[in-house]
Amino acid sequence: MKAIQIQRFGGPEVFEYRDLPDPEPGEGETLVEVARVGVNFADTHATRNDYLAAQQLPLIPGAEVSGRTADGRRVAALLGSGGYAQKVAVPTATLVPLPDEVDDEQAAAILLQGLTALALVERCARIEPGETIVVEAAAGGTGTLAVQLAKRAGAHVIAPGLTEDEGFLVDLGADHVISRDGDIAAQARELESGGLAALIDTVSYSPDQLEVFAAALAEGGRVASPTRAAGEGPGRHNIGGSAEGGAIERLAELLNDGLEVPIQRTYALEEAGAALADLQAKHTQGKLSVAVAS
Repeated sequence: MKAIQIQRFGGPEVFEYRDLPDPEPGEGETLVEVARVGVNFADTHATRNDYLAAQQLPLIPGAEVSGRTADGRRVAALLGSGGYAQKVAVPTATLVPLPDEVDDEQAAAILLQGLTALALVERCARIEPGETIVVEAAAGGTGTLAVQLAKRAGAHVIAPGLTEDEGFLVDLGADHVISRDGDIAAQARELESGGLAALIDTVSYSPDQLEVFAAALAEGGRVASPTRAAGEGPGRHNIGGSAEGGAIERLAELLNDGLEVPIQRTYALEEAGAALADLQAKHTQGKLSVAVAS
């Protein structure tokens, strides 16, 4: 099979497009022929070996795939690694059946960032109708989903972005687009003098950044972040990220109900390094995807 493999840790420059043996499924595993791979910031951490879990070389990166089993079932899966390949062995119990209404590209694009956005908006921020919130990195993969989910919850959404992101974010539902390169907390206070109900932090602010932003929150305001490294400020922060049971099924329902996963660009497997480089440049809108030819 064709795959992207790395022999040393680093950035996109360490990606090698190689011929490798097909994986041999072990007990309790199913071989999946990959159709699409979602590109995520988690991939950048894995290839540098600075992620939560230590990585082993040689490594095939990639944590989010959709494809088909040998008996023709359409499935998606979250992986520890192995996604940037034509085939991957996946624990059978973790396979997600795909309904006909959800295509391969949307399926591979929604799992990791969709679960994160759901947890941030619904479980951590606990948004109430009419509240004003900020969605940081609103034009990114997780941010675009968080904007839409927050609007569905009835929030008034402030979205930091670049000048070229304004129309894109307004189309997704943002009520105000502010400068991503300016003082986000100060700009938000100007729009909501009474204080913000919540910050949806999709970029894992440092503890110092969170403390700066806390000054823009109303009494009882929340900060929802995908990392627990920041800890919790008294009465201020609700930090979390993991999804509760049934969340994947809920994502499928939301896709059927009009939730959009904006795909900015789809790359060939041999272009996966370029996809990662574009993601790291932070000038993308929505999701990047890799199409895997069989």
